[in-house]
Amino acid sequence: MPLEAFHHSEPLTLGVELELQLLNTHDYDLAPYAEDMLRLMAKTPLPGSVVPEMTSSMIEISTAICHSASEVLGQLTPIRDALVRNADKLNIAIAGGGTHPFQKWHEQRIYDKPRFRELSDLYGYLAQQFTIFGQHVHIGCPDADAALLMLHRMSRYIPHFIALSASSPYVQGQDTAFDSARLNSVFAFPLSGRAPCVLTWGEFENYFDKMTGTGVVKSMKDFYWDIRPKPEFGTIEIRVFDTPLTIERAAALSGYVQSLAAWFLDTQPFTPSEDDYLVYTYNRFQACRFGLEAVYVDPGTGRHQPLREHILHTMDQIASHAARQGAAPSLHLLRTDVEKGQNDARWLRDRQREEQLLAETSRQAAMRFRGQPI
Repeated sequence: MPLEAFHHSEPLTLGVELELQLLNTHDYDLAPYAEDMLRLMAKTPLPGSVVPEMTSSMIEISTAICHSASEVLGQLTPIRDALVRNADKLNIAIAGGGTHPFQKWHEQRIYDKPRFRELSDLYGYLAQQFTIFGQHVHIGCPDADAALLMLHRMSRYIPHFIALSASSPYVQGQDTAFDSARLNSVFAFPLSGRAPCVLTWGEFENYFDKMTGTGVVKSMKDFYWDIRPKPEFGTIEIRVFDTPLTIERAAALSGYVQSLAAWFLDTQPFTPSEDDYLVYTYNRFQACRFGLEAVYVDPGTGRHQPLREHILHTMDQIASHAARQGAAPSLHLLRTDVEKGQNDARWLRDRQREEQLLAETSRQAAMRFRGQPI
């Protein structure tokens, strides 16, 4: 199958997808209610879409095309509210978070959809272990070549995205010592990681033709890269975010992406190169393991500095672009937490330290998703 042509999109437009947890209200373990939720949600006219995910205790919501982070929040809010109303009818709860703290992967069931069954047949137990929950952010690009430049410029900021969204410290009832343990499950897939460093669409088409020629891939969906082009939408898709605990944070993260993208398009601050990726895996590991306390190695200079310091410096650099996009409130929300060293992984650990019970931590996470005080 040839690579689809890169479609037109309005530059800097946004689309956000959130994978969410379905929980029972007995012990706040995962509950296989995706089919019932989809049936109820189909009765409510909403922006965007609500679709199944790999296993039956997951559901994915997405916005339509948005022009600002405030519009993202404006679309996520009625979707969230409808989810909560329908969950109450089913006596279940909805939560964010990149992993469920204590679910057992072998108890999860693949959702009955041809592609999910095909992936289960191919990847075996990895498919059930893919009961993990991420946020994807699409950003519109002027053209195909600009999309590849955008992709590789964004790659320098992957550690920012990981640390700011990290919400998966617990797996199988254990504190993993990672702020984002979710991404360890993604890295197990053979076509995960970074995209090849090609900067023109013609080169990318050649790469895609070679990969399809090997029979390893059939379409862009087979690449689980941290960032991948989405030619059918005219976007790039950033895939490393854990699902935040609130839709407000999800919207703010999209505003940060949009502000970075505006900076790239306006100033062309650097030209990506293969050498950018010399420290890519190390920086990504640091952000997953230590979150905002990570070390960041600048790929251009080799300088080591606290990741938190690099995030704050970047926010200063892009502040005027954020203001023009209406994303200044997004940066303010995120900056406040960076200055405090606070992310959702820290919040979850604080709740567990106080409650000494992961089920109660999950219950409070579900209440936080609802937007209700705890």
